[in-house]
Amino acid sequence: MLFALTIGHAFADFPLQGDFLSRGKNRNCPPIPLADGRKGPENLWAYLMSAHCLIHAGFVWVITGHVVLALAEFFLHWAIDVVKCEGKTAFATDQWLHILTKVAYVAILWIGWL
Repeated sequence: MLFALTIGHAFADFPLQGDFLSRGKNRNCPPIPLADGRKGPENLWAYLMSAHCLIHAGFVWVITGHVVLALAEFFLHWAIDVVKCEGKTAFATDQWLHILTKVAYVAILWIGWL
């Protein structure tokens, strides 16, 4: 299961994220224009961060079958990525924190807490 969660993470963080989500979820990056060329709302980054985290949560839900873990993934991924976007962690630290959350999910299931 850990391998499947790691593969899901790799898909969600790289090919499924795309440039629009990758740059747009960072509130410190210049605003990304919308498809019609207009400027997006000031809080567009929060919507894009949420969309990115929902993709991750979806993978966790499908792989584990537990919506509680999917909700945990949504909020933990949000927090970890915001800290990274604020420049407080490096890319490698960000990725290791995400993998550690997957290890925690597997441990929770293995122990039988869910």
